[in-house]
Amino acid sequence: MGAPEKLATSSNNSMQRVKVYRLNDDGKWDDQGTGHVTVDYLERSEELGLFVVDEEDNETLLMHRICSDDIYRKQEDTIISWRDSEFSSEIALSFQETTGCSYIWDHICNLQRNLHFDTIRNDSYHGANNELRELPAVELSTLPSILKVVVDGSVTDQLCVTELILHDQIFFRKLMDLFRVCEDLENEDGLHMIYKIVKGIILLNSPQIFEKIFSDELIMDIIGCLEYDMETPHVHHRNFLKDHVVFKEAIPIKDPLALSKIHQTYRIGYLKDVVLPRVLDESTLASLNSMIHSNNGMVVTLLKDDTTFIKELFARLKSPTTSPDSKRNLVFFLQEFCTLSKSLQVVQQLRLFRDLVNEGIFSVITDILQSEDKKLVLTGTDILIFSLNQDPTMLRSYVSRQEGVPLLGLLVKGMLTDFGDDMHCQFLEIIRSLLDSFSSGGQQRDAIVEIFYEKHLDEVVNVITSSCPPNGSKNSAKPEILMNICDLLCFCVLHHPYRIKCNFLLNGVVDKVLHLTRRKEKYLVVAAIRFIRTLISHNDEHLMSYIVKNNVFKPIVDAFISNGSRYNLLNSSVLELFEHIRKENIKTLLKYLIDTFWNELAKFDSLPSIQSLKLRYDQAQEHAANNQNNNTETRKRVDERGLEKEEEDYFNEDSDEEDSASMTRGSRIRTRPGPGVSNGSGGLVDYEDDEDDEDYKPPPKKQVEEDEGTLEFRLKRKFLAKKEETDIIKKRKLLGKTQTQTQTQKPKESVFATLCSTLSQTVLPTTDNKSTNEENKSEESEAGKGVAQL
Repeated sequence: MGAPEKLATSSNNSMQRVKVYRLNDDGKWDDQGTGHVTVDYLERSEELGLFVVDEEDNETLLMHRICSDDIYRKQEDTIISWRDSEFSSEIALSFQETTGCSYIWDHICNLQRNLHFDTIRNDSYHGANNELRELPAVELSTLPSILKVVVDGSVTDQLCVTELILHDQIFFRKLMDLFRVCEDLENEDGLHMIYKIVKGIILLNSPQIFEKIFSDELIMDIIGCLEYDMETPHVHHRNFLKDHVVFKEAIPIKDPLALSKIHQTYRIGYLKDVVLPRVLDESTLASLNSMIHSNNGMVVTLLKDDTTFIKELFARLKSPTTSPDSKRNLVFFLQEFCTLSKSLQVVQQLRLFRDLVNEGIFSVITDILQSEDKKLVLTGTDILIFSLNQDPTMLRSYVSRQEGVPLLGLLVKGMLTDFGDDMHCQFLEIIRSLLDSFSSGGQQRDAIVEIFYEKHLDEVVNVITSSCPPNGSKNSAKPEILMNICDLLCFCVLHHPYRIKCNFLLNGVVDKVLHLTRRKEKYLVVAAIRFIRTLISHNDEHLMSYIVKNNVFKPIVDAFISNGSRYNLLNSSVLELFEHIRKENIKTLLKYLIDTFWNELAKFDSLPSIQSLKLRYDQAQEHAANNQNNNTETRKRVDERGLEKEEEDYFNEDSDEEDSASMTRGSRIRTRPGPGVSNGSGGLVDYEDDEDDEDYKPPPKKQVEEDEGTLEFRLKRKFLAKKEETDIIKKRKLLGKTQTQTQTQKPKESVFATLCSTLSQTVLPTTDNKSTNEENKSEESEAGKGVAQL
């Protein structure tokens, strides 16, 4: 058989490197080793099986006979598993490459199909070709018989025909020779018959047949056969492929297998998309796509393993002597190479991308973005998108360094540039990925954010002001660019709220964005409203004060009023803004809106949102008034309670001090010693200065002794003044002067009061308690009469 020979030829390919796993009794997969898988004949048998040979010691890790009853499963494009009936356990092969897995899977399916066909062929069945053992001879007279064999019949018949075509090595060569004869003779009936035969063979959906018809020696004749469709006008596909399709090598590819797969992939795509787009069914289309995917993976693998090829590619891209046309082709080749690498496994893609980074792909893209060719610039952005999908941290690491700073500026410039019909959002997507606050790499991200706000934010915002009335001109930016700017600013507000005050408010970014409300495009007005809506979602008091102070909502309300009663996106966006303020109960903005714009908004009070806004405002005002009244009453009660407590504390805590003070005053009245007191005792009360007691004034010194009546009168007057002095002390306490009074009570005054008390007892000697009390009462009554007379 031809297929086993082909399998044996490619058995040493590294893409068929696998790990063998066996499911143990505990439900866990045991690693049996790593080796290379092939499909070959079993020893002393004509049956085919899977062989896995250890890559180190060439021992057989697995030998499995492929039979039609086994159920094979393909998982995640790299795993093939089945249940081995001989060992009664699950077996799994984990492939290193997706292409190797697809390769082995296709042949397992084909072998099972052939085994199933052999089983059915040996059984009795009632089909149209149950007696068919070989195909009819390929002649002009037998074309109807061949067409009937290929097209008519059941699924089992089609399997039989597929096997017969694959076994007949000269079937296609004879059929193509007959086609050229019919074309030379202009035999249209024969040409139409051959077209139907070739179309039926393609619809058999056999990978082995596809390998044959897409080979270099048959493909052009196969496409020629498909030109003679009776239902469509004649199209010269061969002339197009020969004269107009040119294979350009931006850099020479020396591997013949890679070149063959590249050509085959193009032919499959041309047949699928141009020649037979209406004819192919879903299963055949899926098989062709799988073949293309497998070829792409094989080509990229072969090229990336060739280190000299990659180094030569980047050397030419960086060389200043490379011509513009050659450099353009190299850039296009690099883009296609990155696109085809998606056929690889994720690990292989990441490994390839790191190799490209080490070769300097970011510096190459920086040079590409400076080109005047806009198509070339967009190609560079496609390569950057590929890098972001692989590992964004590598691009951030490059941009955060000194040599990568110009790349960020070029991306901003590209976002603000008009690319005509080819305008896309790649630049915006790349910038947002670099500024994403939820990404990893904190230091690198912070450095990029700092560079953007310092160097490029004003550049972006100024495009809005220069494109809006009255500054707008014919050279103003396109609406799509302005929309991208608004999207970027909203993104910055959400991801960098700490930048609002220092970069958005102080630089007047909010007012500049609201210039968009002057544009005639309603979606740009809505974009400006969306920016304000995003801004106030942070509910920052400083921001709210800025909005009120600068009357930020005026352009929005004016746009809402000018829109009138039209129910459109502008109307809905403004009402949603009002609803957010009401639901979040942002009192500052609520009061600002109603107090400033209610005269204009009253025209729309029939709208539920406007009614709810006004109702929430009235409730807030009523609540504020009630709180003010409650606060006033509470303050009065607190003051009264404080006064009572202070009085109570005063009488409880200062009673001893007052007693001491009264005794001191009594003693001060009797400052002079009596006849029995020596002159030396007078020094006890003769202080030069008493700074701590401002209310006390010592009596003047006299040489002449006062009579007893005068002394009693002065004593009574002091006694009456005691109450007045007590009231004054209370008032001082209530006025908050307790601290001063407390400071005056020093140890010096305590000593002084003690001395005065002793002196008073000396000046007024006491007898027994009764005589003393009676004497005091008589003195107080006489003093009271004297005061009354005065």
